Amino acid sequence: MSFHVTTRRGGDEPDPTLARMRQILAELDINDDEHPDVSLTHESEWSLAAYSSGLLVYENIEAGDPRHMKNVSRDQVLRLWCMLSEGQLAEIEAERWLPGYGN
Repeated sequence: MSFHVTTRRGGDEPDPTLARMRQILAELDINDDEHPDVSLTHESEWSLAAYSSGLLVYENIEAGDPRHMKNVSRDQVLRLWCMLSEGQLAEIEAERWLPGYGN
């Protein structure tokens, strides 16, 4: 299965290593209102976007239906990113998502 991450500056990186995913999440340590998130998108079009505020948005970028969680730790984001990279959609769906984007 294929996936890619989008860095804070908008660069796409296919199939990054776990270490690289950690580096990309660390980009959130610097305040940048113009580039607020990083994300991982699976070939199924499901995406997890992480924000420096701790907001995590789960959405199918083709069909919509956004869900979110607040106060998500970077470790939890990394765990969910790994699950999404492996296509474990049912397991991700079982998390405690709230409807909408959480703004």
